[in-house]
Amino acid sequence: MSVQNSLVKQPTKKSFSSFLTQDDIKKRIFEIVGRDSQKFMTSILSAVTNNSTLQECEPMSILNCAFLGEGLKLSPSPQLGQYYMVPFNDSKRNIKVAQFQLGYRGYIQLAERSGYYRKINVLAIKEGELIKYDPLTEELEVNLIEDEELREETKTIGYYAMFEYMNGFRKTLYWSKKKMLLHADKYSQSFSLNAKKGKEPKYDKVSYEDYMAGKVPESEMWKYSSFWYKDFDGMAFKTMLRQLISKWGIMSIDMQEAYTKDMTEIKEDGSYEYIDNVQEENEDNKGNFIETMTIPEQQEDKTEVKTTKEKKPKKEVTNKTTDEFMGNEMQQTFADELDPLA
Repeated sequence: MSVQNSLVKQPTKKSFSSFLTQDDIKKRIFEIVGRDSQKFMTSILSAVTNNSTLQECEPMSILNCAFLGEGLKLSPSPQLGQYYMVPFNDSKRNIKVAQFQLGYRGYIQLAERSGYYRKINVLAIKEGELIKYDPLTEELEVNLIEDEELREETKTIGYYAMFEYMNGFRKTLYWSKKKMLLHADKYSQSFSLNAKKGKEPKYDKVSYEDYMAGKVPESEMWKYSSFWYKDFDGMAFKTMLRQLISKWGIMSIDMQEAYTKDMTEIKEDGSYEYIDNVQEENEDNKGNFIETMTIPEQQEDKTEVKTTKEKKPKKEVTNKTTDEFMGNEMQQTFADELDPLA
């Protein structure tokens, strides 16, 4: 009896490194990146190698994310947090694709580089620091904890973001931690503030409070891989900057492109697409839970911050590293018609 059927070779998927070494791909990279092609390839290969789920994505979707990041002069290094290539399930095509997600440090980089901003900052407000918040005058008064280690360990109760133009115009924004939690719960399909039942028991999720209390077994952590679980403050900072800049900030051409293409799959022709995912469909075959996000509506918040130290002159909360910026010549535009994302 023939055993040929058992010996038929199954098709194997090319690794991302093999994909990059194809002549047509190397030519394409050189056409777009130029003499820095080798550095570009090394940086994205490093990012992909360190993420097993990203390795399963359609290679061209990863490369297109990286092309956008390169065009914005941002680094794909997860450690720098300027932008991320995040695996998503495209249920329509039944494949995994990489989506471009701008990190909050990427927003700051682009704002600094535009030359329009004298100062830009985002900060977590800790328990015991809030003195007074007046929504009518948009003033928030705080007494910051001076011990950095103690401050890091103290519970966060809110988030503050601000910018100041070179001409002195200043705008600020404050959200409570509760408001941010409700925002994440509403706009992220992968985040649940309260305990949630899935279509099957294996998709059940505990509340965020229980998650933070360590009540999730290690074997079920795949369900909590959303950035809202892994780095809530980072996502909160990004949300604050998006809300602030999209409503009141000047957006350079680069900033507009990053803003509109944030959380999308980038196509080869430069177009982009938001992918609709269903949460229960986002477990991959290795038990990883893949990030999903929806587009929220605009939300209005107006605050201004004053800070004080006990028995000391009032001190303004600013970013010590952003008083002087590079001055690129970019077109001055506003983003009145753009909707911020989570």
